[in-house]
Amino acid sequence: MTVIHVPGSKSVTARALFLAAAANGRSTLVRPLSSDDTEGFAAGLTALGYAVEQEAEQWHITGRPAGPAATEADVYCRDGATTARFLPTLAAAGSRGGYRFDASAQMRRRPLAPLTEALRTLGVDLRHEDAEGHHPLRIEAAGIKGGELTLDAGQSSQYLTALLMLGPLTEMGLRITVTDLVSAPYIEITLAMMRSFGVEVTRSGPGNTVFTVPPGGYRATTYAVEPDASTASYFFAAAALTGREVTVPGLGDGALQGDLRFVDVLRRMGADVRTAGGSTTVGSTGTLSGLTVNMRDISDTMPTLAALAPFASGPVRIEDVGNTRVKECDRLEACAGNLRRMGITVATGPDWIEIRPGTPRPVEIETHGDHRVVMSFAVTGLRTPGLTYDDPGCVRKTFPGFHEAFAAYAGATG
Repeated sequence: MTVIHVPGSKSVTARALFLAAAANGRSTLVRPLSSDDTEGFAAGLTALGYAVEQEAEQWHITGRPAGPAATEADVYCRDGATTARFLPTLAAAGSRGGYRFDASAQMRRRPLAPLTEALRTLGVDLRHEDAEGHHPLRIEAAGIKGGELTLDAGQSSQYLTALLMLGPLTEMGLRITVTDLVSAPYIEITLAMMRSFGVEVTRSGPGNTVFTVPPGGYRATTYAVEPDASTASYFFAAAALTGREVTVPGLGDGALQGDLRFVDVLRRMGADVRTAGGSTTVGSTGTLSGLTVNMRDISDTMPTLAALAPFASGPVRIEDVGNTRVKECDRLEACAGNLRRMGITVATGPDWIEIRPGTPRPVEIETHGDHRVVMSFAVTGLRTPGLTYDDPGCVRKTFPGFHEAFAAYAGATG
């Protein structure tokens, strides 16, 4: 059995940085993810005037419930969607200040409109400088009273997360009615983490789609960041493919991240999955069956399954993943295009992909600058010698040491 220590969760680290910055007091994040996305978030906080001290295993953030110390700032969000969506929301709650936010060309293409329209509804003075609903944008902060909102989070759960985390910073709190929601497990992460920082959100209405967030702010805490479940999926998939066994410590019963449910997909394909209190283990004979699976709630692991799919004994059909078309790239088409170039038969629709069994031939993977495309097709590469990437370095977004870690795993498994 091979034990893999996966870096901290990007999603959890980003939320923890927001909550710590908003809290009253000094918070410590234990084992946060250190990657381009999270470093970009920390740099954005620093630009806004928050005190962020970074050590190897711990980051210390001195919160400012009243908002940014800087009254003017130009914040570059890099490629980070959480940075680009959470930081403007945090800054908007400040009592005063003018802030400009911009991002990479890739992030400029990704939508912001549901979030920025919601902020405008709350009275925030916000202006998009170029394309409406996209970065760059300017915010003139003057505090937020709060109130009621209706939100469509069918493109990204991050819109709802940003507003939920904003709620305690408003004068009256927020009552958010959600009409559509994708990647719902990420909202459970948000609610659990807000609870750890002293805020309890209540849910009501049909389907628990009404979120009531009280005012009153957050309290500082020490928060341990669990390993990244999306990143763990590549090692779990590799174990299922190679017929070996891998254990990831830190992701077990009670884990926050919904993407750990990817192992349930592997179980349906024939893998042996064991989840204990503090770890998850995946083993396999190396024989996997096809399946049809809805991955709406765990769509970040769709590319992992797509890259594994050619080696199944029957077709793999992945449904309800239309939101993957507005990630770092159109992930659905990126997976389909690369698989077709490898000689695999693939069909796609607006929100689904079906992959037939086959023997992939080595090609240069077109990554579209997307870290998850690279890491997913590393799984295919275990059975396809000679596979290369046009931009292998884009893994720095979430896992700078991925290639070395995956090569070490591949070597350990023969």
